[in-house]
Amino acid sequence: MSASTSTAPHWRRNLAVCAAGSFTTIVGMTLILPILPLYVRDLGVTDPAAVTTWSGIAYAATFLTAALTAPLWGRLGDRYGRKPMLIRASLGMAVAMSLTGLAQDVGQLVALRLLTGLLGGYASGSTILVAAQTPEDRSAWALGVLSSAIMAGNVAGPLLGGTIAQTAGVDVAFLATGVLIFCAFLGTAFLLKETRSAPRGSASVRTGGWAGVTRKPLVLALLGLSALLVFAAISVEPIITVHVEHLTGGTGHVALLAAVTFSLTAAGTILSGPWLGRIADRAGHLRVLAGSLAAATVLLALQAVAPEIISFAALRFATGLALGGVTPTVVATIRRLLPDDTVGLVLGYNVSAGYVGQVAGPVLAGVVGGVAGTGAVFATTAAVTAAGLVAALVIRARLHPEASRAT
Repeated sequence: MSASTSTAPHWRRNLAVCAAGSFTTIVGMTLILPILPLYVRDLGVTDPAAVTTWSGIAYAATFLTAALTAPLWGRLGDRYGRKPMLIRASLGMAVAMSLTGLAQDVGQLVALRLLTGLLGGYASGSTILVAAQTPEDRSAWALGVLSSAIMAGNVAGPLLGGTIAQTAGVDVAFLATGVLIFCAFLGTAFLLKETRSAPRGSASVRTGGWAGVTRKPLVLALLGLSALLVFAAISVEPIITVHVEHLTGGTGHVALLAAVTFSLTAAGTILSGPWLGRIADRAGHLRVLAGSLAAATVLLALQAVAPEIISFAALRFATGLALGGVTPTVVATIRRLLPDDTVGLVLGYNVSAGYVGQVAGPVLAGVVGGVAGTGAVFATTAAVTAAGLVAALVIRARLHPEASRAT
């Protein structure tokens, strides 16, 4: 259990502000995904292969700098306050995304995408603040609510971006992104109330950091588990469309069916996040995590042999339901092992670990799918979630008996 159990008197309002702000910023971040190749083409890249390459580079650039800087922003949040970090992230992202619409060539586009990742991190900062200031017996529920808001933003963003680009133009879409994120900045600046558990610059804060983590092996194991689970959640996404095409025999509605399948998975996660978080707060975080991973393993294995699109789509929805319990329980468990002045740093490492899984998962899926077929990707991912289940059970067994009962 963490060294301090202090919570913010305004934690419910802070959760609402962070959920709304995370939804808004994620919408802004993902709004550009369907229009990125169009924008690359507008910037003078004409070769189709080069358009694809530069689009991928521009997309990945933001996540690269975000992964590298997440622990730094988390550590600064421990020292100077987490609200200032959210204000910095929302204002910085609003400016960077607006400037992206003014890029003159593809090099400037990539540079501005790097800047967006460097200055951003609102959703990860919100996770840290909510984890740090929510009562421990409500932490998984609150993190589930926040996780659902983030997932909802990931679903709504591309739909909104494609609509704006088609009706008003790509440059207007970038400006709309900046405006949306600026709204999150205003809400954060004027509505969020942070309670500091220690004065800024106090001896406790100055001596925090990794040295202040008392149960390093368990924390490291949880960080590794976090990367593994993001890896499993993301790995199948790049091959969904190809697998749907295989199941339907190449019907002309492949794109629509793939989009519906994606949406069903996200809908399952959005619906189950708060519910599984509430159960975890009562029954134990790692117990619910183990149940979620066991269900996900079975469902992913069944997807490898699903004979037609309807059963496959139903299994994807059920997988989304199972995965809704993963992020809240992992973050809540890590939080309980940390003193207050190390929460931001360590959860920043958790964000970076997640980005590692987000990058590695699609790479493995592409290799396995190319060699053994798309069905093998689901079987491989099931093996990964099974490994995560074993890891979760081992971590739970290694915890002190008092902590084990709490998790």
